Amino acid sequence: MQVGIGSMMRKATLMIVFGVVMLIGACSPIYRNHGYVPLDEDLAKIEVGKSTRDDVAAAIGRPSSTGLLEGSGWYYVGSRWKTVTWHAPQEIKREVVAVSFTNNGVVSNVERFGLEKGHVVPLSRRVTESNVKGIGFIRQLLGSIGRVSAGQVLGNN
Repeated sequence: MQVGIGSMMRKATLMIVFGVVMLIGACSPIYRNHGYVPLDEDLAKIEVGKSTRDDVAAAIGRPSSTGLLEGSGWYYVGSRWKTVTWHAPQEIKREVVAVSFTNNGVVSNVERFGLEKGHVVPLSRRVTESNVKGIGFIRQLLGSIGRVSAGQVLGNN
């Protein structure tokens, strides 16, 4: 009779351990990336004052967003979302890379922006001008962080 009780105890212990492992695994956060932001090594291929729109398109691709003003630039937007258990996804990071062009289509600025304590901050810059055209557009792209619903992210309007 002793062997039967020991076997049942081992099975019960294994079931408890298995349940705890499954519970811990279910609580692990899931991270998803949306959009596209070029890597620094790809941006290094772009020469300020020399590269053209075609050179930029060949090096890092065409963006999904462009400036609203004529010649204001190309904007690459990427964000990172975190989902934990049944809670709604939460945007935890957003970056914008802005590539500005002269009227002749030559690169004048390459800048990377992010958010820090709710303020738009440049993360890296290679510029020939002191001010980016369309900085208000960049503020809009970065400013909506946290105001996007899970339905918008998942395409359920």
